[in-house]
Amino acid sequence: MIGKGLIRVLLEKGYEVSVLSRNAKPIPQVKVYSWDVHAGKIDEKAFDGVTAIIHLAGENIAAGKWTAERKKEIVASRVDSTELLYRSLRKIKHDVTAFISASAVGFYGDCGDEILTEDADPGFGFLADCCTAWENAVDQGKSLGLRIVKFRTGVILEKKEGALPAMATPVKFFAGAPLGTGKQWIPWIHLDDMVGIYLKGLEDHTLMGTFNSCAPYPVTNATLTKALGHVLHRPIWPFAVPAKVLDILLGEMSVIALSSTNTSAQKILNAGYAFKYTQLETALSDIYGK
Repeated sequence: MIGKGLIRVLLEKGYEVSVLSRNAKPIPQVKVYSWDVHAGKIDEKAFDGVTAIIHLAGENIAAGKWTAERKKEIVASRVDSTELLYRSLRKIKHDVTAFISASAVGFYGDCGDEILTEDADPGFGFLADCCTAWENAVDQGKSLGLRIVKFRTGVILEKKEGALPAMATPVKFFAGAPLGTGKQWIPWIHLDDMVGIYLKGLEDHTLMGTFNSCAPYPVTNATLTKALGHVLHRPIWPFAVPAKVLDILLGEMSVIALSSTNTSAQKILNAGYAFKYTQLETALSDIYGK
């Protein structure tokens, strides 16, 4: 989702783009190369002429229940892919100076109303452990003299992909209701701003370190649900879906919906990024007005 939006903007700005993909399907105006993270194989021609790597690879955390095997795949897809990229750079002559990587607000775990800056300690649970291992792997690029940037991403709002369609579907069918207590904080961001932040990471050579990549005003799950009802012209039920029901349906993966992550966007604001969408209602109106 991020990659497609980012490629479009990069091409519009005149960048040359190469993509590493498990399925090397042609992309217009883009050079596509294959890699196989499990086998540790990569087409080293992908690095020709490349000055920055934007690393967005990783198994979808919501694609299935978190069995022990599935959790291993989720972590390995992030850590092993990062290590494969660095091993490749160590073997070849290259011009790469920057490594810009995704991470996630799952790093913080479930923190209630606590305002979370990038200096907060990692939380507890699978998502926190996964993000910690992921970021530690990315930081190994410092030994290669690379400028390292990590964006801890929240819930990206886009009409047809990501979490929003799953949240909007019950609302559209008159079954919308808050989840759990409804008081958990949701660190949302419009896809356009997520793409903009990656562009900022690419073009601002002073940008280094970790940044929360969420809009400046997070909202509660109940507020997000009501806002969806308003923009979709649907009523929202006055009662919430109990956490136990979500546990039965989703298992351990229910933490995605029930964790409270009240992130601060102050660091990326201080770095000079100007959000296009700071208010949830404006973001949703843009998304569903298209």
